[in-house]
Amino acid sequence: MKKVLVTGGCGFIGSHTIVDLVNNGFEAISIDNLSNSEESALGRVAEIVGKKVKNYAIDLCDLEATRKVFAEHPDLVGIIHFAALKSVGDSVSQPLRYFDNNLNSLLNVMKCAKEFGVENIIFSSSCSVYGNTEVLPVTEDTPFQEAECPYARTKQMGEQMLRDFVVPNKNIKTIALRYFNPAGAHESAIIGEAASNKATNLVPVITETAIGKRNSMTVFGNDYDTRDGSCVRDYIHVMDLANAHTKCLEFLMNGKNDANFEVFNVGIGDGVTVLEAINAFEKVSGKKLNYELGDRRAGDVVAIYANPEKSMKMLNWSPKRGIEEIMKSAWDWELARTK
Repeated sequence: MKKVLVTGGCGFIGSHTIVDLVNNGFEAISIDNLSNSEESALGRVAEIVGKKVKNYAIDLCDLEATRKVFAEHPDLVGIIHFAALKSVGDSVSQPLRYFDNNLNSLLNVMKCAKEFGVENIIFSSSCSVYGNTEVLPVTEDTPFQEAECPYARTKQMGEQMLRDFVVPNKNIKTIALRYFNPAGAHESAIIGEAASNKATNLVPVITETAIGKRNSMTVFGNDYDTRDGSCVRDYIHVMDLANAHTKCLEFLMNGKNDANFEVFNVGIGDGVTVLEAINAFEKVSGKKLNYELGDRRAGDVVAIYANPEKSMKMLNWSPKRGIEEIMKSAWDWELARTK
């Protein structure tokens, strides 16, 4: 059995990726300090895949605690590194916290990968690395613009750390997976987005508003230079994204990489405005959403969406679900978890 360490495995993308990994013949273990997740997510994963997944509730910024996990599992074939703080707004108000957590946790993962001979690393990067680019859709060669928030800067810096890391450590292969806006839930409605802290991503805010957990929601900005004045994003179904991580791991393990640091965009390849996303939800749910138009939010990029051709060609990956499928699965999950 091929064993993979998934950091942040109790989180939204991590838990769905574990499902895809197990369904494709891998064994997974998790490190998650539960700062914005709950270990019960892995119990729900076990319901889907029929296998228990162990979580180590430690902080990756604690090097010795991290080393102990690696020492306990000397047979790891790869690492998928999700664990990070990710709120744009919080990163603007708490930059030191974001630099400390996001960069030191990655640094310790790299140290342990080198020490224990783990040769394949998939890094959870983000479309935020591109900043307010004037070129759309973005390709992997689109130059970085100034980061719009400290969170985005940690992703830019994380990629550079990995790029430098593999120069002297030629046995280690890495991929920075730049993905866009993950949303939706597993088709079973057994797992979905369930952050411990207050949700800030658009889709869970929409579903929580629709079900009555929030009285209303705000669309941040209606005067951008877009089709309807609201921000444009590329929403990708979380299970499509999960499968891209599995494909990346197989790509590296099969030696298909041209370099020891590779970059792939993962998105649908089409931009959807915030208001269009709301309309898609109202269509599939039959519910009218209570929302208001508000001021722009600090740190938000105006428009970003992917050109995913490289991923589709080299990873043999393609997105299977669009915005309506995303909204339908997210709503099914909200209904199931609110019972």
